[in-house]
Amino acid sequence: MKLSCENNHIWSRFHAAINESATAAPRLQRRTCQSRGICDSLVNETLGEAQIRPLTDEVIGKTRLCWEYQHVGDFKNMSTFMASLEITGAVIRPDDAGYDEARTAWNLTVHHRPALIVVAKNTQDVVSAVQFAANEGLSVAVQSTGHGTIRQADQDALLILTSGLNQLQVDAERQTAWVGAGLKWGEVVTAAQLHGLTPLFGASPIVGAVGYTVGGGVGWFGRKFGLAVDSVIRFEVVISNGEIINASATENSDLFWAICGGGGAFGVITRMEIKLYPVTQVYGGNLLYPVEAAKDVYRFYREWIKTLPDEFTTSIVLMNFPNFQSVPEFLRGTTGVMIRGAYVGSVQEGAAYIQQWLDWRVPTANMFQPMPVSEMHTISNDPVDPVPSMTTGAYLRELSDAAIDSIIRYGVQRNGSAPLIFVEVRHMGGAISRIDSNANAFSHRDQSLNLYMVGMTPIPDTMTLFKHYTRQFKRDLTSALSGGAYLNFLEGAEARGRVREGYTPEKFERLKAIKAKHDPDNRFGYSYNIPVN
Repeated sequence: MKLSCENNHIWSRFHAAINESATAAPRLQRRTCQSRGICDSLVNETLGEAQIRPLTDEVIGKTRLCWEYQHVGDFKNMSTFMASLEITGAVIRPDDAGYDEARTAWNLTVHHRPALIVVAKNTQDVVSAVQFAANEGLSVAVQSTGHGTIRQADQDALLILTSGLNQLQVDAERQTAWVGAGLKWGEVVTAAQLHGLTPLFGASPIVGAVGYTVGGGVGWFGRKFGLAVDSVIRFEVVISNGEIINASATENSDLFWAICGGGGAFGVITRMEIKLYPVTQVYGGNLLYPVEAAKDVYRFYREWIKTLPDEFTTSIVLMNFPNFQSVPEFLRGTTGVMIRGAYVGSVQEGAAYIQQWLDWRVPTANMFQPMPVSEMHTISNDPVDPVPSMTTGAYLRELSDAAIDSIIRYGVQRNGSAPLIFVEVRHMGGAISRIDSNANAFSHRDQSLNLYMVGMTPIPDTMTLFKHYTRQFKRDLTSALSGGAYLNFLEGAEARGRVREGYTPEKFERLKAIKAKHDPDNRFGYSYNIPVN
């Protein structure tokens, strides 16, 4: 039996266990779906009073979303319909009290409105959710923290929240860790540091480890050890038919290759095993120079990074300090140029490279110091509380004088003229560029300068301004751009529209073929827009 609702979500596996004593099965009439694709009720045409209604049963401590046939008239022995979805965590529908809270992302510009939300507590929950979505013709969207949303979940999607997949196992002897899809980097760093080890994490401790990694992962250890994605040993993945598989260099190697840089377009990643590295301290921090010296600072930085060893990963940032209480009073509402970075090695060696700046020109502030790995998030000092923001980026071929002029012209806040909080250029190269370019889907390893722009966009008008402003900014930089895009720095429609720029043409074709093999119905179409061949 197939049941459908007005918005064409087909209930293709609506199982009815009918008691042998029943003389006839009820006929069901189609009725408008009341909750974006999850039918609240269906009425029968037979004599007598009968209805199908959703309810929640506590069965062996689990929450079961089921569709129960309850007959009030002649067919009192009619059995309960088979449960369509069984979840250890929680199932939340649009009319449930917790729906708005559950659908909220960390980035407050994101507004998910899925047909159904599943809060997963284990891998089997993900399996049940994916199978349910496939049976009912729903796509699957996934969120851990909601920092880098590529496509907002709408009424055609089931949204799986992986924040409950927080299992963490550190193997100090092997220098590896199993990391659940719900874990944030700060939690992984804390656990690893107990054993004198570190993962290749990002700038913020509250970003989801898995999402960050599968997009590449350019962090403060990049030039020394490579990208976060280069440290992955294997993934546990739920693919479109609900099967749990392992993907590694030796098992389902095509899928492993694709996820490493291709993101979540191929399945739901429930956990990953990663390498850890024996580092407990770095020499890191920031130098701050006045904006009046910006052109000279950029030129000095351009020459300085040519002398740096792989142990030093750095960036240069044009920062418009907001007028927040958390910002030192003397900086509020001002603009400065910051040199930031982390040196993996002795304090003396790292300090020697920073001394070159101090000898060149005395900064407004020198915040470089020895710091434990657990404090490295203070280098970028990204916000912890949810904010409405937008980001974009591009690879730079060079920091030419013309490019420097454009960065200063568009990046400096002048009486509210620039919708940017900061413009950052990250120095890549080193180990990132030495890893075999065919090792995984991540592309553009030969790029050495990665441009990143961030703006606060609390209302639609500021979102529109950010898009237009940064588009013009990049047009002005055309001669310095090298082509390609680091997809972790893109969000929303731009991430989907520029997805081909994230890969070489050859890799993109291979990604399409792997997509067709593992997700032929594009069940995971709320990630990068990789079409099925």
